[in-house]
Amino acid sequence: MAPEFDRAYWGDVWTGAGDRAAAMAASPPNPHLIRAVTPLDPGTALEAGCGAGSEALWLASQGWQVTGADIAAEALAIAARRAAERGLSDRVSWVEADLSGWEPPARYDLVTTHYAHPSIPQLDFYDRLARWVAPGGTLFIVGHLHHEEQGHGQGQGHHQGHGHHQGHGGGAHPPAGAGVTAATVTARLEAQGWEIGFAEETSRAMPGRGVVPVTVHDVVVKAVRRP
Repeated sequence: MAPEFDRAYWGDVWTGAGDRAAAMAASPPNPHLIRAVTPLDPGTALEAGCGAGSEALWLASQGWQVTGADIAAEALAIAARRAAERGLSDRVSWVEADLSGWEPPARYDLVTTHYAHPSIPQLDFYDRLARWVAPGGTLFIVGHLHHEEQGHGQGQGHHQGHGHHQGHGGGAHPPAGAGVTAATVTARLEAQGWEIGFAEETSRAMPGRGVVPVTVHDVVVKAVRRP
């Protein structure tokens, strides 16, 4: 039976035995984010499904005023501690929220998400994020690439990471329902009048458990809401 990605599930991930939570908390910011956001002028940003805060803290260090939202209080406690250690507490705030139902109090110049998969369909989740972007603002998505084999319970791609939605631990498969393609994401955005900056399907090697690297298959989409 597929897991229900609710508060209890993610609480167990962050408090469970083993090294999964520690690995997620220690990972560096996603390299796709650094490439996509570095050219932008800093403003307000939302990191949706921020986990232990690696992306949110990187954005704050670049001058963004950041909100990190996540369903797991345990992950947010780690994120807040990391922010304090880096002297970034005044540039980032943390919100405990179920992103499948939460509505932010404002729109943001930048909304980002990295491998988040809450309890609603993945494309519906991206539709929600798109509504939180201010006119002229940027939406940046890094998600799991869908493979046909996932429909038969044989999901491909081993994902390990820092974000509370991101990490599956080296050797685990991302859930089939979390997978998308660049085409399915951009089709939804283009239908709503977004300007697509780029949409890619990429693979990259990451450290796994032990000495064996794992291959991460990503969908990466950057889009701008027309004013």
